[in-house]
Amino acid sequence: MKPRILLVEDDPTTAAFLAAATEALPASVDIVATRAAARAQASNIAYALWLVDAHLPDGDGASLLADLRALGLATPAIAHTAAREGDVHQYLHQAGFDAVLVKPLAAAALRAAIAGTLAGRTPSRIAEPAPGVAEHAAAHGPAESAWDDAAALRALNGERAHVDALRQLFLAELPTVHRLVMAAGQSGGQAKMQDALHRLRASCGFVGAARLEQAVIALQREPTSAGALAHFDAAAQELSPPP
Repeated sequence: MKPRILLVEDDPTTAAFLAAATEALPASVDIVATRAAARAQASNIAYALWLVDAHLPDGDGASLLADLRALGLATPAIAHTAAREGDVHQYLHQAGFDAVLVKPLAAAALRAAIAGTLAGRTPSRIAEPAPGVAEHAAAHGPAESAWDDAAALRALNGERAHVDALRQLFLAELPTVHRLVMAAGQSGGQAKMQDALHRLRASCGFVGAARLEQAVIALQREPTSAGALAHFDAAAQELSPPP
Protein backbone atom coordinates (compact mmCIF):
# COMPACT_ATOMS: atom_id res chain seq x y z
CA MET A 1 0.00 0.00 0.00
CA LYS A 2 1.25 3.47 -0.86
CA PRO A 3 2.16 5.66 2.12
CA ARG A 4 -0.20 8.57 2.73
CA ILE A 5 1.54 11.89 3.26
CA LEU A 6 0.21 15.21 4.51
CA LEU A 7 1.70 18.20 2.67
CA VAL A 8 1.30 21.57 4.40
CA GLU A 9 2.05 24.39 1.93
CA ASP A 10 0.14 27.58 1.10
CA ASP A 11 1.87 28.58 -2.16
CA PRO A 12 0.05 26.88 -5.08
CA THR A 13 3.11 26.53 -7.34
CA THR A 14 5.28 25.08 -4.59
CA ALA A 15 2.48 22.77 -3.43
CA ALA A 16 1.99 21.46 -6.98
CA PHE A 17 5.70 20.73 -7.36
CA LEU A 18 6.09 19.03 -3.96
CA ALA A 19 2.94 16.97 -4.42
CA ALA A 20 3.89 15.75 -7.91
CA ALA A 21 7.43 14.87 -6.82
CA THR A 22 6.17 13.02 -3.74
CA GLU A 23 3.45 11.09 -5.60
CA ALA A 24 6.17 9.67 -7.88
CA LEU A 25 7.65 7.68 -4.94
CA PRO A 26 4.85 6.36 -5.22
CA ALA A 27 2.75 7.87 -2.43
CA SER A 28 -0.63 9.50 -1.98
CA VAL A 29 -0.62 13.15 -0.93
CA ASP A 30 -3.18 15.32 0.83
CA ILE A 31 -2.56 19.09 0.63
CA VAL A 32 -3.60 21.72 3.17
CA ALA A 33 -2.56 25.37 3.29
CA THR A 34 -2.80 26.40 6.94
CA ARG A 35 -1.76 25.36 10.43
CA ALA A 36 -5.40 25.03 11.48
CA ALA A 37 -6.29 22.78 8.54
CA ALA A 38 -3.18 20.67 9.08
CA ARG A 39 -3.99 20.14 12.74
CA ALA A 40 -7.54 19.07 11.93
CA GLN A 41 -6.40 16.73 9.15
CA ALA A 42 -3.56 15.12 11.10
CA SER A 43 -5.79 14.64 14.13
CA ASN A 44 -8.25 12.52 12.14
CA ILE A 45 -6.11 10.65 9.62
CA ALA A 46 -3.13 8.37 10.24
CA TYR A 47 -0.34 9.60 7.98
CA ALA A 48 2.99 7.96 7.30
CA LEU A 49 4.70 11.38 7.14
CA TRP A 50 4.03 15.10 7.53
CA LEU A 51 5.77 17.42 5.05
CA VAL A 52 5.44 20.86 6.65
CA ASP A 53 6.17 24.37 5.42
CA ALA A 54 8.11 26.29 8.05
CA HIS A 55 6.20 29.51 7.32
CA LEU A 56 2.38 29.42 7.25
CA PRO A 57 -0.32 32.09 6.96
CA ASP A 58 -1.61 31.37 10.48
CA GLY A 59 1.58 30.42 12.28
CA ASP A 60 4.71 28.40 11.66
CA GLY A 61 5.68 24.82 11.11
CA ALA A 62 7.45 24.42 14.45
CA SER A 63 4.32 25.48 16.35
CA LEU A 64 2.22 23.11 14.27
CA LEU A 65 4.58 20.24 15.08
CA ALA A 66 4.40 21.11 18.79
CA ASP A 67 0.57 21.09 18.57
CA LEU A 68 0.55 17.64 16.99
CA ARG A 69 3.13 16.19 19.39
CA ALA A 70 1.01 17.49 22.29
CA LEU A 71 -1.82 15.34 20.95
CA GLY A 72 0.41 12.30 21.32
CA LEU A 73 1.08 11.89 17.59
CA ALA A 74 4.54 10.54 16.75
CA THR A 75 4.36 10.69 12.94
CA PRO A 76 7.72 11.49 11.29
CA ALA A 77 7.94 15.08 10.03
CA ILE A 78 10.06 16.92 7.49
CA ALA A 79 10.18 20.72 7.32
CA HIS A 80 10.64 22.62 4.07
CA THR A 81 11.65 26.27 3.90
CA ALA A 82 12.86 28.91 1.45
CA ALA A 83 15.07 30.38 4.17
CA ARG A 84 18.83 29.89 3.70
CA GLU A 85 19.83 31.08 7.17
CA GLY A 86 21.52 28.48 9.35
CA ASP A 87 19.77 29.66 12.50
CA VAL A 88 16.38 28.95 10.90
CA HIS A 89 17.48 25.43 10.01
CA GLN A 90 18.83 24.86 13.52
CA TYR A 91 15.57 26.09 15.03
CA LEU A 92 13.57 23.63 12.92
CA HIS A 93 15.92 20.81 13.83
CA GLN A 94 15.55 21.62 17.52
CA ALA A 95 11.76 21.77 17.11
CA GLY A 96 11.87 18.06 16.31
CA PHE A 97 11.76 17.76 12.54
CA ASP A 98 13.48 14.66 11.17
CA ALA A 99 14.94 16.64 8.27
CA VAL A 100 14.94 20.18 6.90
CA LEU A 101 14.71 20.74 3.13
CA VAL A 102 15.62 24.04 1.52
CA LYS A 103 13.46 25.19 -1.41
CA PRO A 104 13.74 25.12 -4.32
CA LEU A 105 15.13 21.61 -4.43
CA ALA A 106 15.24 18.89 -7.05
CA ALA A 107 12.48 16.30 -7.07
CA ALA A 108 15.04 13.52 -6.57
CA ALA A 109 16.38 15.17 -3.40
CA LEU A 110 12.86 15.50 -2.00
CA ARG A 111 12.06 11.85 -2.70
CA ALA A 112 15.36 10.68 -1.18
CA ALA A 113 14.66 12.55 2.06
CA ILE A 114 11.11 11.23 2.26
CA ALA A 115 12.13 7.64 1.47
CA GLY A 116 14.90 7.75 4.07
CA THR A 117 12.58 9.08 6.75
CA LEU A 118 9.87 6.52 5.95
CA ALA A 119 12.45 3.75 6.14
CA GLY A 120 13.54 4.90 9.58
CA ARG A 121 16.91 6.15 8.45
CA THR A 122 18.20 9.51 9.67
CA PRO A 123 18.54 11.62 6.52
CA SER A 124 20.78 14.61 6.15
CA ARG A 125 19.33 17.30 8.39
CA ILE A 126 19.74 19.97 5.75
CA ALA A 127 19.22 19.30 2.05
CA GLU A 128 20.86 22.06 0.03
CA PRO A 129 18.62 23.78 -2.51
CA ALA A 130 18.98 22.86 -6.16
CA PRO A 131 21.40 25.13 -8.03
CA GLY A 132 19.21 27.88 -9.36
CA VAL A 133 19.16 31.41 -10.62
CA ALA A 134 20.51 32.98 -7.44
CA GLU A 135 23.60 30.78 -7.58
CA HIS A 136 23.99 31.50 -11.29
CA ALA A 137 23.80 35.23 -10.63
CA ALA A 138 26.49 34.99 -7.97
CA ALA A 139 28.81 33.22 -10.37
CA HIS A 140 27.95 34.90 -13.67
CA GLY A 141 26.15 38.15 -12.93
CA PRO A 142 22.53 39.16 -13.60
CA ALA A 143 20.22 36.83 -15.52
CA GLU A 144 20.26 37.40 -19.28
CA SER A 145 16.63 36.31 -19.73
CA ALA A 146 13.40 36.21 -17.77
CA TRP A 147 13.36 32.41 -17.69
CA ASP A 148 16.16 30.00 -16.77
CA ASP A 149 15.04 26.78 -18.43
CA ALA A 150 18.08 24.83 -17.28
CA ALA A 151 17.37 25.58 -13.60
CA ALA A 152 13.69 24.64 -13.95
CA LEU A 153 14.49 21.40 -15.76
CA ARG A 154 17.07 20.45 -13.11
CA ALA A 155 14.46 20.89 -10.38
CA LEU A 156 11.92 18.80 -12.32
CA ASN A 157 14.18 15.97 -13.48
CA GLY A 158 14.17 17.19 -17.07
CA GLU A 159 10.39 16.91 -17.48
CA ARG A 160 9.49 19.72 -19.89
CA ALA A 161 5.74 19.12 -19.56
CA HIS A 162 5.99 19.55 -15.78
CA VAL A 163 7.90 22.81 -16.20
CA ASP A 164 5.24 24.17 -18.57
CA ALA A 165 2.38 23.15 -16.27
CA LEU A 166 4.00 24.72 -13.22
CA ARG A 167 4.74 27.92 -15.12
CA GLN A 168 1.09 28.26 -16.10
CA LEU A 169 0.09 27.96 -12.45
CA PHE A 170 2.82 30.37 -11.40
CA LEU A 171 1.75 32.99 -13.96
CA ALA A 172 -1.88 32.69 -12.90
CA GLU A 173 -0.92 33.52 -9.29
CA LEU A 174 1.74 36.15 -10.03
CA PRO A 175 -0.51 39.21 -10.61
CA THR A 176 -2.06 38.84 -7.15
CA VAL A 177 1.32 38.49 -5.43
CA HIS A 178 2.74 41.36 -7.50
CA ARG A 179 -0.04 43.69 -6.40
CA LEU A 180 0.32 42.63 -2.77
CA VAL A 181 4.07 43.30 -2.73
CA MET A 182 3.72 46.67 -4.45
CA ALA A 183 0.93 47.81 -2.11
CA ALA A 184 2.90 46.70 0.95
CA GLY A 185 6.06 48.39 -0.31
CA GLN A 186 4.29 51.67 -0.97
CA SER A 187 2.43 51.68 2.36
CA GLY A 188 5.34 50.51 4.52
CA GLY A 189 3.77 47.13 5.29
CA GLN A 190 7.07 45.32 5.70
CA ALA A 191 5.68 42.19 7.35
CA LYS A 192 3.18 41.56 4.56
CA MET A 193 5.83 42.25 1.93
CA GLN A 194 8.36 39.85 3.44
CA ASP A 195 5.74 37.15 3.81
CA ALA A 196 4.79 37.40 0.13
CA LEU A 197 8.42 37.56 -1.01
CA HIS A 198 9.32 34.51 1.07
CA ARG A 199 6.70 32.39 -0.70
CA LEU A 200 7.44 33.86 -4.11
CA ARG A 201 11.17 33.15 -3.89
CA ALA A 202 10.66 29.39 -3.68
CA SER A 203 8.16 29.25 -6.53
CA CYS A 204 10.46 31.37 -8.73
CA GLY A 205 13.16 28.78 -8.21
CA PHE A 206 10.92 25.86 -9.15
CA VAL A 207 9.83 27.44 -12.45
CA GLY A 208 13.14 29.16 -13.30
CA ALA A 209 11.84 32.75 -13.14
CA ALA A 210 15.38 34.09 -13.25
CA ARG A 211 15.15 37.87 -13.23
CA LEU A 212 12.16 37.89 -10.92
CA GLU A 213 13.94 35.69 -8.36
CA GLN A 214 16.93 38.05 -8.38
CA ALA A 215 14.58 40.99 -7.86
CA VAL A 216 12.83 39.18 -5.00
CA ILE A 217 16.15 38.49 -3.28
CA ALA A 218 17.25 42.12 -3.68
CA LEU A 219 13.97 43.40 -2.21
CA GLN A 220 14.20 40.95 0.69
CA ARG A 221 17.62 42.39 1.51
CA GLU A 222 16.57 46.04 1.12
CA PRO A 223 12.80 46.17 1.73
CA THR A 224 12.73 49.96 2.09
CA SER A 225 14.67 50.62 -1.13
CA ALA A 226 12.62 52.39 -3.82
CA GLY A 227 15.08 51.11 -6.41
CA ALA A 228 14.68 47.48 -5.29
CA LEU A 229 10.90 47.83 -5.35
CA ALA A 230 11.00 49.32 -8.86
CA HIS A 231 13.29 46.49 -10.00
CA PHE A 232 10.80 43.96 -8.61
CA ASP A 233 7.91 45.76 -10.32
CA ALA A 234 9.67 45.67 -13.69
CA ALA A 235 10.63 42.00 -13.36
CA ALA A 236 7.07 41.01 -12.41
CA GLN A 237 5.56 43.04 -15.26
CA GLU A 238 7.95 41.39 -17.71
CA LEU A 239 6.32 38.04 -16.92
CA SER A 240 2.80 39.26 -16.29
CA PRO A 241 2.15 42.61 -18.03
CA PRO A 242 -0.74 44.66 -16.61
CA PRO A 243 -3.97 44.59 -18.69
